Amino acid sequence: MIIILVFFFAHWYLSLFSQTFFQHRYAAHGAFTMSKGWERFFYAFAYITQGSSFMSPRAYAIMHRMHHAYTDTEKDPHSPSYDGNVFKMMWKTKNIYQDILNGNMVIEERFLKNVPNWPWLEKVGHLWFLRLLWAAFYIAFYWYFAPNYWWFLLLPIHFLMGPVHGAVINWFAHKYQYINFKLTNTSKNLFPVDIFMMGEGYHNNHHKFPSRVNFGYRWHEIDPVYPIILFFNWAGIVKINKLTAKSANAEF
Repeated sequence: MIIILVFFFAHWYLSLFSQTFFQHRYAAHGAFTMSKGWERFFYAFAYITQGSSFMSPRAYAIMHRMHHAYTDTEKDPHSPSYDGNVFKMMWKTKNIYQDILNGNMVIEERFLKNVPNWPWLEKVGHLWFLRLLWAAFYIAFYWYFAPNYWWFLLLPIHFLMGPVHGAVINWFAHKYQYINFKLTNTSKNLFPVDIFMMGEGYHNNHHKFPSRVNFGYRWHEIDPVYPIILFFNWAGIVKINKLTAKSANAEF
C-alpha cells in the first residue's frame, strides 16, 4: 500500500510542479528566464513527469494567455460562467488546446511572444502510441504493487493527471472560497494554505498579478514552488525578472 501511495503522490506533485513551474510561470507568463539548455531540460522533465497527459508548453502558454485576456467571457478557453459543468468545460478546453496545437486556430500575435517551442518533443509527446505506453506502465505498476483491485480506481487520475489539475483550478477556483482582490472576474483563492496544488490554488492572487513569481500574497498563503524558484535563481538555473522580483515579497 505504501509504495502505491508514494507512487501516486510522486506523480501528482512532480506532474504539477512541471505544470506550474515550466508551462505556467515560465512559458505562459515569463516570470523568469532560463538558457536554451535548461529550457530543453525542463521540457524533457515535463514530458517524463506528466507522461500520458503531457501538455505542450507552447499550446498551454498560448491558451493560458487567452484565459487571462478573456477571463469569464465567451472567448475564455475555460470558464464556469459559460459551461454547465466541469466536464463540459474541460471538453471545450481540450478542443481549443487541440486547435492551437494543430494550427487550426488563428492566434493573435500578442499571445505568441516568447513562447517556448521544441517541435521534436512536442511531436513525440503527443503520439498516441507513447501515451498508451505510459498508461500501460501505470497499470503494470499497480498490477505488481497494489494490495487489491480497489487501488486501480486511482488509475484514471494517472491517465489524466494534467486535465485533473486543470479542472481543480479552472472550475473550483472560479467558484468557491475567498478573494484578496476585487476583480472583474470570478477568480478565487481555493485554499488558505495551498499544499495540494503547489500555489496554483491562489488563483485570485494570480489574476491580480499574473507574472508575479510568488503566487502567495498574505502571510499564511505559502507557495511551495516559490523557494524552489529562489534556489534556482541563486544557482543560476533561472533568472527572475526584475519586474516580478519587485513584488515577490508583497503582503498585507
